[in-house]
Amino acid sequence: MLVYGDHVRAVDVARTLAAPAGDPTADFIALSELAQGLLDAEFEARGCDDLTPLHAAAVADLRARAARLAAAWDGRPAPPPPAAALTGLALPQTVKAKTAEGHAFYAVYPEAYLEAARAVGWAAPPLVLGLRSIGLGLAAMVAEGAGAAEVASLRPVGPPFRRELRIAPGLRARLAAHAGPFAVVDEGPGLSGSSFGAVLDLLEGLGVARERIVVFPSHAGDPGPEASAAHRARWAGLRKAAVDFPALSARRPLATRFEDVTGPVHAVEDLSGGAWRAGRPLPAFPRQERLKFRLRTASGDWLVRFAGLGAAGEAKLARARALHTAGWGPEAAALRWGFLLLRWVDGAPARPRPDELAGYLGFRASLEGGAGASLDELAEMVRVNAGELGLDVRAQIPAVTPRPVQVDARLHAWEWLRTAGGRLLKTDALDHACAHDLVGCQDIAWDVAGAAVELGLSEPEVRALAQAAGADMRLVAFHRLAYPAFQAGLWTFAGETAEVARYRAALEDASRVAA
Repeated sequence: MLVYGDHVRAVDVARTLAAPAGDPTADFIALSELAQGLLDAEFEARGCDDLTPLHAAAVADLRARAARLAAAWDGRPAPPPPAAALTGLALPQTVKAKTAEGHAFYAVYPEAYLEAARAVGWAAPPLVLGLRSIGLGLAAMVAEGAGAAEVASLRPVGPPFRRELRIAPGLRARLAAHAGPFAVVDEGPGLSGSSFGAVLDLLEGLGVARERIVVFPSHAGDPGPEASAAHRARWAGLRKAAVDFPALSARRPLATRFEDVTGPVHAVEDLSGGAWRAGRPLPAFPRQERLKFRLRTASGDWLVRFAGLGAAGEAKLARARALHTAGWGPEAAALRWGFLLLRWVDGAPARPRPDELAGYLGFRASLEGGAGASLDELAEMVRVNAGELGLDVRAQIPAVTPRPVQVDARLHAWEWLRTAGGRLLKTDALDHACAHDLVGCQDIAWDVAGAAVELGLSEPEVRALAQAAGADMRLVAFHRLAYPAFQAGLWTFAGETAEVARYRAALEDASRVAA
């Protein structure tokens, strides 16, 4: 199934390399993404990873910002930032970089890797291997915590579940010559753990004993169902260093970070991992969910939801406030440590009226979009996902130029609430257009198609909604294939067979109409 994807964006090199200021976490993440983009561009040009001057400068600058972030975490004065080593090289004005998904979506904190490295008890300084994209910056934090002198970055490439490495002879020789321990750093493991697996295959091939390897994942779990038997068995025998969110937040509990707004918190309810369903028979994908908690206070209840570290969280705060101002979402009161504070709103499940649905999609159409899958990519997704569902579906690409916006992207019927005062709210509306999947920002026609599928709209209702939202019906017809094909793939990975069957039926129905 084609579901996941990484969208790239242009990063201003000089601006990112300017002297660090403000939030050290945001500075660190911004430089991590820039370094990833620069090294990936060099990788594409050279065909392999190597210990180049660019690599050395990127690591040096990341180490400096890691030291600054570590000082802030420890409550120490930050060391004065040295001049960026990268500024001494000939660099482009902009570079294509990927959002660090763990920092943006999955509450992967750089400080967790710092603390994990400090707790290992190294017999000798390790050689730290950071897997791009996010592992490059995290490797700098591990090196800071371990007192390591050497950091090397590697880019696993190839099919998502069968990653491999391309490294130059000089880098391979350096790894083979290292007699001490190795630290292998990345987020995950995910569905297959194949990125970790590729590096571990390399070290194993160089004769490195497993006892010399410490892996630094973002969680203590095993690789997912797509992992090979060999990789799964090896993973079980490796030493793993991971600090989870409860352990990391124990120094300053999340609830206390907002008490200047909420007042004293007398109870915290964890709604993560599908717990928000409260026993209701609703589908969920716990592995992909954002951390979320309900805070109970004398001033009322509040929801704190992970929105992202650095620029990702700031963008979602702005979007949450826009949703509230437009009347479609709860009050957004603050953003702290990557978590967004939202006032809790009680309501009953409700079906939106046609005018409300049109108003909501009209609002979404006003939100300027960013990166997203092309129509060609979506057509390929339809073909592949339909094939895995036993269907032969070909989506004909319409001769229309889409206008990407920040679509809601998922119009599930259970995500509409009506308050006691009659106000309609759309829940979980912040970030599906910038999630870790291939869809991204799309023309508002995507949401019209999604509403048709999720709310069972009649054909006259679909046409009326498309007209009200400013969507071209040719694009709506195309997305009535793409939307269920994507959702079927997503819920396949979640193991929600009833949802897969529902979207398969919607895809089959839409393909008959298209034919």
